[in-house]
Amino acid sequence: MTPTPFDQLGGESVVLRLAERFYDVMERSEPALTAIHKQDPPGRISRESRDRFGLFLIGWLGGPQTYMERHGHPRLRMRHGHLKIDPALRDAWMRSMTTAMDELQISGEIRSFLAARLGEVAAFLRNT
Repeated sequence: MTPTPFDQLGGESVVLRLAERFYDVMERSEPALTAIHKQDPPGRISRESRDRFGLFLIGWLGGPQTYMERHGHPRLRMRHGHLKIDPALRDAWMRSMTTAMDELQISGEIRSFLAARLGEVAAFLRNT
């Protein structure tokens, strides 16, 4: 049995750290992208958003499907349809994820896989 990307990355704890770091980087470096997210105190992306994205990543990478059990199918385009996602926001999203992967020292085949697949998702969500 081939290990899933979830397993290759290191399991739940690593995926959740990646989700947290992604939002930390976004808050630090991408104010326009941060602004379209639900925030607790201003400038701090909500705990709910962080937890939900962490669960999504876990399932998307082949781990437990808790996201689907709690929230149903991700339907990414529908859930993001109310936002105007242009090339600048797409690129900001990718910069945030790339920096998060850099800071967590994610490398090798799993890094290449993530960069390619996440790039596809970011392009798919672009709607303007």
